[in-house]
Amino acid sequence: MTTIEKARSGKAAAQAALGLDRTTKDASLSAMAKALRSGAAAIASANAADLEDAERSGLAAPLLKRLAFDQAKLESSIIALEALRDLPDPVGRLLSARRLDDALVLRQVSCPIGLVAMIFESRPDALVQMAGLVAKSGNAVILKGGREAARTNRALAELIYRAGVAAGLPEAWLSLLESREEVGELLGLDQYVDLLIPRGSKEFVARIKAESRIPVLGHADGICHVYLHEDADPEMAARVVVDSKAQYPAACNAAEVLLVHRAFATRSLGRISSALEAASVRLDLDPESAALLGRAPTKTDSDWAVEYLDLRMAVKLVDGLDEAIGHINRFGSHHTDAIVTSSSEAAERFMDRVDSADVYWNASTRFADGYRYGLGAEVGISTGKLHARGPVGLEGLCTYKWKLSGRGDIVADYASGEKHFKHEDIPL
Repeated sequence: MTTIEKARSGKAAAQAALGLDRTTKDASLSAMAKALRSGAAAIASANAADLEDAERSGLAAPLLKRLAFDQAKLESSIIALEALRDLPDPVGRLLSARRLDDALVLRQVSCPIGLVAMIFESRPDALVQMAGLVAKSGNAVILKGGREAARTNRALAELIYRAGVAAGLPEAWLSLLESREEVGELLGLDQYVDLLIPRGSKEFVARIKAESRIPVLGHADGICHVYLHEDADPEMAARVVVDSKAQYPAACNAAEVLLVHRAFATRSLGRISSALEAASVRLDLDPESAALLGRAPTKTDSDWAVEYLDLRMAVKLVDGLDEAIGHINRFGSHHTDAIVTSSSEAAERFMDRVDSADVYWNASTRFADGYRYGLGAEVGISTGKLHARGPVGLEGLCTYKWKLSGRGDIVADYASGEKHFKHEDIPL
């Protein structure tokens, strides 16, 4: 099947899915989870072959970590599907209601977006998450993973697709692209594809945005910060910083830059640096932090828009809260940023004025995740400000429509002044 045929069939499937009830959608998620369990051996074999080829070709270590689909990732994918199944149906929710006139009632109701395309690199678990979210939200999807994960993606897609159809999802609700040429064709199919979600490097996302007229949801960089205020508890600060950086450094929500109030640094920077280095994190120190620790500076340029995706972290001392906020808004990627402080006033100022999708107080940046937010799973994290922001789950794959019910009402009666609008909100 050609790319345009897949898009045309996917559009038809999305329209057919508009009539799905919750029972069918939930049954499909149960069937997918069961299919992954029964197909574990085939998935493991496919992933082992992908990993072997990737290692032979010299794939970067962070990408190798994302490519691995071991038993732990299989189990977490199954848990995510089952969690999605148990969430309320996002479709058909009454968002608002208004009486325009006595018999003229307007309702705002959630509905699926339609045909969604997702292009991603290295992470086979992203395929499972997206498939589950699409099934639950009543959409259809075209998926394109990185060629380094071709066997794993193929194995997962076949298992999930067949399980979904057997449970009642429409034919062509999911399809898989495998070549770059197909991606190029897909980017021009805005008459069929309603939303495009790219997940990968900033260069990759920028290229997708530049080459397509399809609306794009996502983020380019994951330049996340932790700021340690002057009154931060040193033990708490160490826990939050180490988790933010080292718990999974290849993730987009891993902290890349540590900002430290000078007063806190004088007392406790040594403790924080020791905790990070004990977690195998290499520090890029600005001249001030290096002098305080008795070392040579390793971060001497003025470019703080750094994304290591590895066990490496930049450190900079700042005068206080406002300098930290200004630095984050200038150099950050508006993804996830955290403050550690005992002051609720400082925390609220930070969270109000940092222009990011996720802003935290005394918590690791690694919490920026759809599953951890209780969204079941996520299609990615959006740093944009239209439609969806932050971890994008079921609601981010829905839009809404306006339903108006009347009794032969016509605009001419209101234009002439014979009738007048009441515009009375109806409690939900």
